[in-house]
Amino acid sequence: MDIEHFYIERGHGDPLVLLHGNGESSEYFRRQIEEFSKWYHVFALDTRGHGKTPRGDKAFTIRQFSDDLLCFMDEHKIERAHLLGFSDGGNIAMVFAIRHPERVNRLILNGANLNADGVKRSVQIPIEIGYRIAARSSAKSDSARLKAEMLGLMVNDPNIKPEELGNIRARTLVAAGTNDMIRKSHTRLIAESIPDSQLVFIKGDHFIAAKNPKAFNCAVLDFLKDD
Repeated sequence: MDIEHFYIERGHGDPLVLLHGNGESSEYFRRQIEEFSKWYHVFALDTRGHGKTPRGDKAFTIRQFSDDLLCFMDEHKIERAHLLGFSDGGNIAMVFAIRHPERVNRLILNGANLNADGVKRSVQIPIEIGYRIAARSSAKSDSARLKAEMLGLMVNDPNIKPEELGNIRARTLVAAGTNDMIRKSHTRLIAESIPDSQLVFIKGDHFIAAKNPKAFNCAVLDFLKDD
């Protein structure tokens, strides 16, 4: 492992790892960390090249971030954890749960997508244009290269096939906003492809954890505590 993650740690109990979205940091979950830490041992990570975690030299991909998560869990002696991922963090959690089903207790996927087609075109087209512009300038500009890497996560990743989701063994909550940038049909496809999953739409857009935290936190805690 060529990086050391920055992370926020709170609480006691079963480990609960929070994974933020593209271009964000663990601060995205500021309205979840204290609440969830009343019942769980919360680890809110900054992903490679995000927040206070260095970029390192390895690939800047969802699958590399999944490998990084495995290293983090091994380093902190976390045998199994609940994973909650938002947006690209949900994609990381999804890849991780496919690759390492024995390491995941329960899985919460918020605003995740299998591929770029899952994103509404009104949102995806500007991302793709920005990516192409940044990619053309990346050889001459460090800032353009970093922007191209970040946008590239939303253009080239995660490319998960629905049938791969059958490898997930964790009980799963698939959540999205009622007016999410992820197509509702795509969110339903994810839920239908994961054995033992539940689907919930929470009032709001893509950022329900930040903008509608009471409803989001309630849905997550109800799911985690349900025996």
